[in-house]
This record gives sequence, C-alpha cells and structure tokens, in this order.
Amino acid sequence: MAAVAKSVDLLWVLIAAVLVIFMQAGFALLEAGSTRMKNAGHIAGKTVLAFGLATLTFWAVGFAFTFGEGNALIGLKGFFLQGVVEVFGIPIPHFFLFQFAFAAVSLAIALGGFAERAKLSIYFIFGILFTAIIYPVVGHWVWGGGWLGTMGMQDFAGSTVVHLQGGLAALIATIMLKPRLGKFNKDGTANFMPGHNQVYTVLGVIILWVGWFGFNAGSTLGVANGLYGHVALTTQLATAAGAVAAILAAWAYSGKADIPSMLNGVLAALVAITAACAFVEPWAAVLIGALAGILTYFSAVVLEKMGVDDPIGAFSVHGIAGIWGTLSTGFFASPRLVEITGVGKAGLFYGAGFEQLGVQALGVAGAALYVAVVSYIIFAILKATIGLRVTEEEEIVGLDLSEHGSYGYPEQIEALQQLHSAKS
Repeated sequence: MAAVAKSVDLLWVLIAAVLVIFMQAGFALLEAGSTRMKNAGHIAGKTVLAFGLATLTFWAVGFAFTFGEGNALIGLKGFFLQGVVEVFGIPIPHFFLFQFAFAAVSLAIALGGFAERAKLSIYFIFGILFTAIIYPVVGHWVWGGGWLGTMGMQDFAGSTVVHLQGGLAALIATIMLKPRLGKFNKDGTANFMPGHNQVYTVLGVIILWVGWFGFNAGSTLGVANGLYGHVALTTQLATAAGAVAAILAAWAYSGKADIPSMLNGVLAALVAITAACAFVEPWAAVLIGALAGILTYFSAVVLEKMGVDDPIGAFSVHGIAGIWGTLSTGFFASPRLVEITGVGKAGLFYGAGFEQLGVQALGVAGAALYVAVVSYIIFAILKATIGLRVTEEEEIVGLDLSEHGSYGYPEQIEALQQLHSAKS
C-alpha cells in the first residue's frame, strides 16, 4: 500500500507540473490579446522563447541556487541536477519539472513589463539572469531552507516567490523603458490603447485559472491527507470573488463594467490566494480574493495617473496582489491549518498576535528590495551598453515586422497599409 500511495503522489506532482506548464498558453493569449495587432506575433512568440530560456537556465544553475544544500542565503549544490536524487522525498525528475514551471511563470510575468517596446536581445539577457540570480535567491530564502523559511514565512505556492518577484521586475522594466509612444499627452493625461483581441484575453485568463489548480493544489506534493482538495476550494472561491469585486469596482468608479478589469481581478485573486490557499478557511479566501480584485483595479488607475505605462498590468496584478496575498496569512491563517501544514503560526484574527504578520511583512520587504535592486542594476547596465528599447520607427511599424520580419496578422496589416496609402 505504501508503494501505491507513493506512486499516486508522484503522479499528482507530474499532473500538476503539466497544468502549470500549460499556463504558458494562457500567458500567450492574455498578453497577445492585451496588446496591439502589430505586436501580437512578437508577444506570443516571446512566451515560447522565455519558456525555453527558463528551462535551460533553471536546469543549469537556478535549481541548485534554489533547492541545493547551502546556507541561509543561497543553495550551492546540484548544478545541472548533478548529485541530487530527491527533494522533500520527491524524485528529482518530478520535482524539477514542477519547480522549473514556477520559475518560468515568474519570468513570463517579468517580461510582460517589456511589452511593445523592448529589444528582443533584452529578453534573452534578462531572461537568463532573472532565472539564474534573481528568482532562485528569493526562492531559496522561502522554500529552500533559507532564512525566511526558517522564520516560518507562509507562502504556500508563491505569492512572493513567483508573483511579487515577476511583478516587481516588470515594474522596474516598464519604468526604465519609459511609456510607449502615444500613451501619454504633454499634460500627463493618458490615452486609451486597447488590446486587439478581448476574446483572446478571456481565453487566456480561463486557461490560467484552470492551470492554477496545478500551481496551488499541486504544491501539496501529494494527496494523502486531502489538503489538496481544501487548497483547490480556497483557490476557486477567492478567484470567483476577485472577478465579481473587480468588475463592480470598475463599474462604480468609471461607470462601465470593464471586462479587462474583471479579468485582472481574476488573476489578482489567484495571485493573492497563492500564498494563503493552504492556511486559510473558505470564508477568508473569499475576502482575500475580493480585496485583491479591488486593490488591483485601483492600483492600476493610480499607476497610470503617475505616468507608468504597464501594458498588461503586471505590477498591479502580480505585485500588489502578491503583497496582499502574502500579508493576508498574517491576518487569516487558521490554527487548524497551520497545524496540518506545520508552517508558521496562526494569524492576528485568531488571537495569535502580530508575530506571523511581522514575518510576512519582513518577507515581502526583503524579497522586494532584492528584486528591485538587482533588476535595476541589470537594466541600468543594459541601457548603458546595448540599449533597452527599439527605435521609434521600429515601434511604430511594430515589433512583429521589425524584430521578426513578418506580422502575426499579415493580411489585416497589409489591408490597413493599402487603405492608408490610398487615402494619402
């Protein structure tokens, strides 16, 4: 029976890994649909490029820095998976496939901040460096035996490790790249630059929603105690609440029931519940998801008024919601679930004091400082050497043509060009 139970656990880990890997299809549709037609092929294609870079880099060095034996700051063994048989009782092929998929998701989020204006070479360089020296360090701090994990930080599936890291790197990128041409007027007011295919964004979000069950429930790394079912339930409840709360917030503030805002509410709730899914009761999951949807909507409004051009809302969705989700366990972590998971302590609302909230806040601050500083240094060096941004002419033409030599929608673009030529 023990052998059968072990086989079932390993099968669940592999199924969860495939679900997380399939989330890349969701990112491709979401990001391509959220940007303009002339960049659609580029945006979708870079998803595959980033996935390849993340796989090879995490295999070579990222996994060792994250989960290898080392010290409180970084792992130092297991490069190219050499000498590693298993981690947490999971054979290395299963565990690596599951964990590299997380790193790939974080990178996909980070590269979202480059949308519609970054050189293709920057994707290569930053993609490798992010997966090699940014993501693994914070991952080790929390999950690999590092100082935050030792303190009892609760981040079950990565609100900080995966999403805050990716979202904050995206914010640094979009600030240093500066806004897209035509996004802001001279007086600072913003122009609406809609994505070219709202149906793609909806399909992308639905794929991400389904894949997220591998992300969260898969992080149980087994099915024996049934915790994966609870995690799946809290994930679904939070996400539903985020969708409803975000569209109501948009409707109340702007007078329109904005669909992209609702979709961002879905993703924000997923991000927020990622840390808390194994530690909170269903009622708390609803509150966490609803507040995440509202926070994401209004943070996007504020960022745009501050002159930040984040085309897919990467920081609002993954950064702001990642912070909230990580802090939320400090309020809502249930004593019953803390005992089951064996991580950290109960939250403030259960009379356990501020200790867990303090640990969560320290984790957020430490991770944010590291990611922001290292990302800024990398971008500053790249800007001073090879440059970050395509030329104005290339941006106007679109990155499909300027970087890849063909459009994602050649017939439509050619028709528009012919119409423009005829009018002029």
